[in-house]
Amino acid sequence: MERSSGILMHVSSLPGRYGIGTFGRQAFAFADFLKKSGQKYWQILPLGQTGYGDSPYQCFSAFAGNPYFIDFELLEEEGLLKKEDYTNLDYGLDDEKVDYYKLFINKNKVLRIAYKNSIGKYKEEIEEFRVKNSFWLEDYALYMSVKKHFNLVSWYDWDEDIRLRKPDAMKYYKETLKDEIEYYVFIQYLFFKQWNNLKDYCNENNIRIIGDIPIYVAEDSADVWGNPRYFNLDKSMKPITVAGCPPDAFSTTGQLWGNPIYNWKSIKEDNYSWWIDRVRESFKIYDVVRIDHFRGFESYWEVPYGDKTAENGKWTKGPGIDLFKAIKDKLGDVEIIAEDLGFMTKEVIDLRDSTGFPGMKILQFAFGGEDSGDLPHNYPVNSIAYTGTHDNDTVMGWYNSLEGSKELNKAKKYLNLTYEEGITRGFIRGIWGSTASLAITTMQDLLCLGKEARMNFPSTLGGNWTWRAKESDINDKLAKELYEITKLYNRC
Repeated sequence: MERSSGILMHVSSLPGRYGIGTFGRQAFAFADFLKKSGQKYWQILPLGQTGYGDSPYQCFSAFAGNPYFIDFELLEEEGLLKKEDYTNLDYGLDDEKVDYYKLFINKNKVLRIAYKNSIGKYKEEIEEFRVKNSFWLEDYALYMSVKKHFNLVSWYDWDEDIRLRKPDAMKYYKETLKDEIEYYVFIQYLFFKQWNNLKDYCNENNIRIIGDIPIYVAEDSADVWGNPRYFNLDKSMKPITVAGCPPDAFSTTGQLWGNPIYNWKSIKEDNYSWWIDRVRESFKIYDVVRIDHFRGFESYWEVPYGDKTAENGKWTKGPGIDLFKAIKDKLGDVEIIAEDLGFMTKEVIDLRDSTGFPGMKILQFAFGGEDSGDLPHNYPVNSIAYTGTHDNDTVMGWYNSLEGSKELNKAKKYLNLTYEEGITRGFIRGIWGSTASLAITTMQDLLCLGKEARMNFPSTLGGNWTWRAKESDINDKLAKELYEITKLYNRC
């Protein structure tokens, strides 16, 4: 990567009137803001369709997009909606917080109106989209339709014949739920149409998109239901072990994520085709891909299914460099960022270095030891520097929580933090001035927001992924300020 900088803000956090950020006017305006401020990258979280818990890291499909991001005003321009179809519904009372329950109820109502109004339109375009994406789209659309038929319960609780994908059952539900299946195909067509238009606009303005692949997929997903041989399941299709992290200083019982563990032996026997497809599709919608929990490819922590904590897990070897050689053989040199945070060993570092992928440096992590690798003077050029991530507190939240501590005193001295400049400005200056090829701040840190704007508290359920920016905050004054520091440190 050339020396540059960017902003991390998920699509859901964009401002707007209808409950959540979308691919509409405000997204294009944010791209304009990035250009004015001299930024070359817009980093987002996974774009997948969220389920229980609303996490973009627990989606119904590794390939499908989130219908919540489809913009109603763009659909009105196409004649699929009338203004009265969507303007008077309740999407939540607070424009700075996403209310996922109200979105689930009312956004879906509007999208079904758009589907009804689409009958007879886009026939050739949708058929072309369907053919190109059939390897994941058919299972996804059937999965979502059957899930609705069974009142949204997990596929583990469906009738046995369809849970086990018996041929007669598959045929029956494809015929019985034909219209519902067409609805989900249509929604994905809209999602990718709007996203691709937005991404094209960004690229035309020299802004590249950094996307995100969660290492694991959700237990309740079309991926596991449709490809059970690729996961560590028993004869009844229940997971044998699930993913997590071991106990550490932050969690005495570890983190229990609950995702099914891959059957890497079976995946390798198929020449890693599922993973290669996943990476290939990601590079159709992103310019750079961050792979979450990269260390899990070297060794992963697996926990017996049914355990209430991650304490009884064990380390198991992952596919290692073999997977990334297979990806390179099929896709060539692709731009991947290794999310190499957490418990690192020499073996994990060697794997990352052997791939050539840049790792991540988090400035909030830098001040707890004597000479941390997260201090800017230690950054390798081939790295991505962050003020913080979606899993961290904001800089101001972090700062206020450590008042009077040795850690904070070191940060103040190292970065020469002052209230006159602004605490978060000192953090941004610290990574913008580093030798890391790419420096990224979260939008919350750029706006100097406190803990109320934190995106996620790991290992907690509910209340996460809700923060949204105000339209008035994303303005020319802020763009000018960011441009000046970006130019100063030669990142424009």
